[in-house]
Amino acid sequence: MTEGLRATRLSARPWRYLRWLVIAPHPDDETLGAGALIYQTAREDRLAAIAYLTDGTGSHPARPGRRLAAVRRREAALAMRRLAGRPIDRIHLDWRDASPAAPGDALFGRTCRRLARLCERRRVDAIAVTALDEPHCDHAAAARLAYAVRDSSRRALRVVEYIVWGRRRSTGDGARLRTEPMPAGIRRRALAAHRSQTGPSQGPGFRLPRAFRRMPAIDILYRTGD
Repeated sequence: MTEGLRATRLSARPWRYLRWLVIAPHPDDETLGAGALIYQTAREDRLAAIAYLTDGTGSHPARPGRRLAAVRRREAALAMRRLAGRPIDRIHLDWRDASPAAPGDALFGRTCRRLARLCERRRVDAIAVTALDEPHCDHAAAARLAYAVRDSSRRALRVVEYIVWGRRRSTGDGARLRTEPMPAGIRRRALAAHRSQTGPSQGPGFRLPRAFRRMPAIDILYRTGD
């Protein structure tokens, strides 16, 4: 928490005026890494949309892909209702889980253009995305996509990174942002919506480690340059 206290508050200028797009590599990353950001910006009417990069079907390879993708969409919808407290536009980009497109691929280019257009229509000022150095390939791909959107957009976009699987960084105070604290219980209820990731509902497959279920009341976001 001391790291968070040294960070710039999201309610400080110019951050308190910005509209946000959150990019999550998979359904559940929005809660784990950006739940407090979603909670705060949704209630301040500054959350433009959330984009899910993959269909999430790699978590249980033995399950039929279409069925599991539908399950994970429903879970994401419920988690977002619990975090945001109101309907928020959700975009499912449906990349194949654990097989991300790379810069230069046709899919990467189409997705970049789609999100750049969304940023222009929704007047997005800042993108929150998983960190470029996260160990999961989809998390790193989401970051590369966010930077490509920033570089191709006609709007002046900021990109900040949030941590899911990586470690918090030691940086200068000006390189960190912190959200306001969330009320107790909301983030846990949002994560509980992702039953496929936290319990046996879909049979053998990925199970979120218990250590990751102890989520802080705030998010720390890392600035990557304006």
